[in-house]
Amino acid sequence: MRVAFFNEVDTYSAIQGMDAKSIIRGICLDPRIGQHYNNPSFGYGGYCLPKDTRQLLTNYYRVPQNLIRAIVDANETRKDFIANDILNRELKTIGIYRLTMKSGSDNFRESSILGVINRLKSSGAQIIIYEPIITEPDMAGLKLINDLDDFINQSDVIVANRTSPEIECVSHKIYTRDIYGSDL
Repeated sequence: MRVAFFNEVDTYSAIQGMDAKSIIRGICLDPRIGQHYNNPSFGYGGYCLPKDTRQLLTNYYRVPQNLIRAIVDANETRKDFIANDILNRELKTIGIYRLTMKSGSDNFRESSILGVINRLKSSGAQIIIYEPIITEPDMAGLKLINDLDDFINQSDVIVANRTSPEIECVSHKIYTRDIYGSDL
């Protein structure tokens, strides 16, 4: 719920042309909310949250509720927003920097970027992926590039769920909603 909330605050800020970081900082001044897990992302993902929220929604089938459905729906809406925001920039080659959800991870199962990629791919966008932990030349028909310099040179935009020091040199090419440079 918290992840979905801050993602929606970020979406609102982006659409309204407002500074998401300032708005989120203001919200987090309330000590009941605090400064943790408030960094926008492309949606929640990973081992547990997607399957657990869907299972919770299934378990609630006889319980009057709106919140659990809204959390699941908000995550899909967020991926729709991210994909549309990228597509509206009318770029030739969209580079996806890493498939993992957070830094230091080697897992990308149910990573939110995969949902964004599917939306971009269905629009016909040209997509390349930089994911050094995958050694195959492609993934689901998308070209994988393991050389960071080649990836940077071929990408008109670099889509990164979380920023990284290794791509800071091309900050002008980076599309991210990461405002704190952190997974927390």
